[in-house]
Amino acid sequence: MARPKKCRKVCALPSNTVFVPNFDGNGGKVVMSVDEYETIRLIDLQDMTQEECAKQMEIARTTVQAIYIAARKKLADCIVHGKTLVIDGGDVEVCDGEHTCCVRKNCCCRYRQGQQERNCD
Repeated sequence: MARPKKCRKVCALPSNTVFVPNFDGNGGKVVMSVDEYETIRLIDLQDMTQEECAKQMEIARTTVQAIYIAARKKLADCIVHGKTLVIDGGDVEVCDGEHTCCVRKNCCCRYRQGQQERNCD
């Protein structure tokens, strides 16, 4: 029996969820989960280490590494083959502003920057 997936903490849902190549080709589409998007955002955009990313998302570093590898493979597939990228789904919990999710002093959490539209359950 497989172990149940642990809910991953994310600062906010992406404001852009569909990216389409700039041509009329029929390359298909790739679906990236919100937790895959969050690892790309934290590691590549916020310059966090995998360990910092894991702490912020409240999951193991090895899980972050696996998610990050899958996300980068999907991005490469979209760029190389001209596929549409759709960001949707995943077992995530969105930051509600009460949780101290940001591991760095220069907080990257969009809720705390006034950009959050949706709270955790």
